[in-house]
Amino acid sequence: MNYFEAIILGLVQGLAEFLPISSSGHLALLQQAFGIHEDKVLLFAVLLHVGTLISVFIVYWKDIWELIVELCLTIRDLCTGKGLRLAERPIRKLGVMIIVATIPTAIIGLVFSDFFDSLYNSVIPIGVGLIITGFLLIFAEKKGEGNRGIQQMNFRNAIFIGLVQGVAICPGISRSGSTLFGSLICNLDRKFAVKFVFLISIPSILGSAVLEAPAALEAGVTAAAITSGKPMRIHIDIENNYLIVSNPIQPKKSNDSSSGVGLNNLSNRCKLMLGEEIIVIKENNSFTVKVPLGYE
Repeated sequence: MNYFEAIILGLVQGLAEFLPISSSGHLALLQQAFGIHEDKVLLFAVLLHVGTLISVFIVYWKDIWELIVELCLTIRDLCTGKGLRLAERPIRKLGVMIIVATIPTAIIGLVFSDFFDSLYNSVIPIGVGLIITGFLLIFAEKKGEGNRGIQQMNFRNAIFIGLVQGVAICPGISRSGSTLFGSLICNLDRKFAVKFVFLISIPSILGSAVLEAPAALEAGVTAAAITSGKPMRIHIDIENNYLIVSNPIQPKKSNDSSSGVGLNNLSNRCKLMLGEEIIVIKENNSFTVKVPLGYE
């Protein structure tokens, strides 16, 4: 990825985040158009999430501050035996609804993470997701105004909106568009629905960034090692009819404009030559590739 591609991806993320058009879907399409493998920009993607989170904090900083203050007051009331008192404290109830909506989203994201990741490998599911987003936006535009605010909102509404947000992890399905659709289905006031949609995005985006951070940092360190030109140890052995290559990452040559041969590149080349029986094993900070030798 070069500077121009990074600028384009950052602009798309920034422009699309506050529009119900699926920033993740458009980023995935651009990555495919630029020929950028997702593993190579994992750290960059996490930083984009962090940037998105910062923008949401800037826009809704007053609401977020009120929620933080109310959290402290809630802890005090619980410790003194006064209870939650949700009917008396609208901001407190808003915070509880954000937590309730986040739970189904987190469950869906954790249980189906591998499935969602696989959808990014093809433009077809991304295109289908964008079409679904279009229909959701048409419905949201034609839906009449709701009249329910935080006082009338209940736990079922929060759970439903959280489920919709979980489905929106699919590339191409707009998170903000789908949760706005879910909010309007629950007859929430449109102005309140928009605020609720972006407030529940905070734990979702933060959780995603935290979960992806270790792999992203590891990928960044590996990329730095590859491009630094420093030698790396490679161990080759034969065991049970398998050629075993440990840490299969070649250092960058001084006269080579490429960034070196990484694990994915090596795996793909081996698969082209030897078929799909290749086994890739990752342990801690080391990689092992087992290639069948084809003899008994």
